[in-house]
Amino acid sequence: MKRVAVIGAGTIGASWAAYFLSRGLSVVASDPAENGEEFVRQYIETAWPTLTRLGLAPDAAPERIRFERDPTAAVIEADFVQESAPEREDLKADLFEDLDRAMRPEVILASSSSHIPISRISAQCQHPERCVIGHPFNPPHMIPLVEVVGGERTSPETVQRAIAFYRDIGKRPIYVRKEVSGHLVNRLQAALWREAISLVVDGVATVADVDAGIAYGPGLRWAIMGPHLTFHLAGGVGGMRHFMPHLGVFQAEECWPSLGTPELTPEVQELIVDGVDEEANGRGIAELAAERDQCLVAILQALQSCRK
Repeated sequence: MKRVAVIGAGTIGASWAAYFLSRGLSVVASDPAENGEEFVRQYIETAWPTLTRLGLAPDAAPERIRFERDPTAAVIEADFVQESAPEREDLKADLFEDLDRAMRPEVILASSSSHIPISRISAQCQHPERCVIGHPFNPPHMIPLVEVVGGERTSPETVQRAIAFYRDIGKRPIYVRKEVSGHLVNRLQAALWREAISLVVDGVATVADVDAGIAYGPGLRWAIMGPHLTFHLAGGVGGMRHFMPHLGVFQAEECWPSLGTPELTPEVQELIVDGVDEEANGRGIAELAAERDQCLVAILQALQSCRK
């Protein structure tokens, strides 16, 4: 696959475009916004120094992009299509129907949707067997993870080809074997955030201390391995087999029943917003994003060095 079409070139789509270019692919981007072309080109220019630090493919070049306002024109010659339109089911379903008609039948049509099942997005397509979720994490040009989810009519071959494509360009795809709202990782994030809000609402800790509790505690371990392997190590020489009947049962019997189920009432929303403002301490979104990206590069480079 040499030519990728990015349909929907907002923040997620533009980040995808930058990443595809960094892997030596040619990109056609499409977006209906009046400033769509200007936005995606500016995003790529801004992201390119970071991508250079992370390592470029030999033939990577930011100039290997062109812009087509008409999405059907953008996909005609594509070898792979990554859709990142707004998260509205009706819009995505209509868009997929149009793209499906314009594309070669063997080309994969992947959606970046964060929670809508591909079965519903591809319901109007003539070739639903080539439709799949390829959900990235923000920003896609830096975060390796991609969730791949097939639908009721997605062929097994499409799933495996999508996984192979993402892996070949340096991503870390995971196969989500069942369609559920939010796929896999957003559900894990939702579970953690629910308890994080509950702890603030119950007066156990401030927003800043909850965030610090993750960032300077398990978050550091999670950058290396997930919760199951982490707890496997927590079991000592007996590993998970020792952990389960002791600390595992303790969590299930003591911790799980006491976890909160807060409601996002206006008062709770204001409590969290005020806590975040206090934690940010005057730093704006751009400054926080720059700090995040700088730290992400360092973490990714450290992991690459350790795992060579």
